[in-house]
Amino acid sequence: MSRAVRYERQGPVGEIVLDRPEGRNSMTPELLEAFGEAACAAAGDADLRCLIVRGEGRCFSAGADLKANLQTGSGLPHERSYAMYAPFLSLVDLEVPIVGALNGHAVGGGFGLALTCDIRIGARDAKYGANFARLGFGSGMAISYVLPRLVGVSRAAEMLFTGKLVSGDEAEAMGLLSRALPAEEVLPAARELAGEIAASAPLAVRAIKRALRHNLDWDPKSAARYEAALQADTLTTADAREGMAALLEKRPPIFTGN
Repeated sequence: MSRAVRYERQGPVGEIVLDRPEGRNSMTPELLEAFGEAACAAAGDADLRCLIVRGEGRCFSAGADLKANLQTGSGLPHERSYAMYAPFLSLVDLEVPIVGALNGHAVGGGFGLALTCDIRIGARDAKYGANFARLGFGSGMAISYVLPRLVGVSRAAEMLFTGKLVSGDEAEAMGLLSRALPAEEVLPAARELAGEIAASAPLAVRAIKRALRHNLDWDPKSAARYEAALQADTLTTADAREGMAALLEKRPPIFTGN
C-alpha cells in the first residue's frame, strides 16, 4: 500500500491515516489511489468494529492539491469529477461506525471526507468548511447533501455560498463536531470513543447504523454524482481559472461571472 495513506488495526479498532503531512494531506492522484486501497482493506477486515480516519501532522486535509492534475483518465468531465472523490465516498458503504479525528484544518475535499464520518471530534483551533465558491467552482463529495442534514439548510447555505470557514468551537456549536478539543487531545479522545463503540455488541451497532442511514434516506453517492455534473461545468469557466490562480498566487480573486 502506498505511503500516502495507510490502514492499520489495533484490536477491533482500525485507522485510516492520511500520511502526507508535508503537503497538509492534500489530495493528489497518489493519495486518491492509496485511500481507495485503504478503504478496501477496512471493508474486507472481518475483525474491524470501529474505524478512525485521521491525518498525520497538523492538518487533517487541505483538500485538493491544485498543483496536481486530479482529473486524469478517460471519460466525460462529470465522470472524471466523480471519480476524483469516489475513493473517499467508498466509506459510505462501510458497515461499522467511523470516527473522524480531525487533528487540524479540514477544508474543501478534506471537509467532505470529514463529513463521511459518523462522528467527528476536532481541534478547537482548526478551521472547517468548503471554500469552493471562493475558488470559482461548484461543491463536490456530496457536501451539499450532508452538510444541511447536520447544521440545517440556512447555515449550510451561508457556509457554501460564502466559502466561510468556521472554528472548532463554532463547528461544535452547530453540530458539525461532537467535541472540540485542544489538538493534542483529539486522537486520544477518538481512540477512547472508538474503544467504547467496539466494546458494544457488533451486530447491534451495525444494525443501528443501518437504521440511522435508512431513516435519513441516506444516499450521498447519488447526490455526489449530481454535484459532479455541476462541478464539471463550473470548472471550465474563467472564474474557476481565476479562483485557482488567485489561491496559488495568494491574492483575492476577481470574479466576472464568466
